[in-house]
Amino acid sequence: MKIFYLILFVTVGFFNTSKLNFKDENLTDAEIVRFNNQINVVKEKIAAGSNYNTKIAFLVDMRIKSGKNRFFVYDLVNDKILDQGLVAHGSGSETGIGGELKFSNEPNSNCTSLGRYSIEKCYKGIFGKAYRLTGLDDTNNNALKRAIVLHHYSAVPLDEQDHYISRSHGCPMVNEAFFKRIEKLIDGSKSKIILDIYY
Repeated sequence: MKIFYLILFVTVGFFNTSKLNFKDENLTDAEIVRFNNQINVVKEKIAAGSNYNTKIAFLVDMRIKSGKNRFFVYDLVNDKILDQGLVAHGSGSETGIGGELKFSNEPNSNCTSLGRYSIEKCYKGIFGKAYRLTGLDDTNNNALKRAIVLHHYSAVPLDEQDHYISRSHGCPMVNEAFFKRIEKLIDGSKSKIILDIYY
C-alpha cells in the first residue's frame, strides 16, 4: 500500500500543472503564457499514455516568426529549455495577411497541422534521415497519410534572422545541425517523444 501512495505522489507531483513557473528572458510574456499552457497539454497526453517520454518534449510555437527560434527542446522535469532552433512551416499555411498563418489537416494542402505528434521510427527519404510522425489529435490525425515527417533541409538556416525562412510541404523542417542535436535525443529515447505544434 505504501508503494502505491509513493507512486501516486510522484505522478501527481510531476504532472501537477498548477505549479508551472517556467520563464525565459528570450521569450515575451505572451510566448511564455502560451508555452506554459502547452506544457500542460503535453503533460496531460503523457499521463494518459503508457509509452511516452516523461523527461523531454518538443514544442513549436507557430505564432513566432519563422526567422526566429520557435522549436524548443524542453526538460519536463526541471522546467527549462534545453535547446532551440528554427523550423519551417508549410507553404500552404501562409495567408499573405499580416504574416498570419492558417492550418489544415487535409491532404495536398501543404499546410502545417496543429496538435500533438508522437515521433516514430526513422527512415531514409529524399532529404536523408527523417522521422515519421503520428498525429494524436483530430487536427493532425492525417499526418501519416500526408507523409508529414520531421526532417532537415539545407535551405533552413541555423541562426536566427530578420526575414522569413524557406517553407515546407507541411513538415516541421529544421536545419541539419539542429537536426543532429535533436536526433541524439530521439534515438537515445526508449519511449516516444511528444512533439507539440501550437498557435
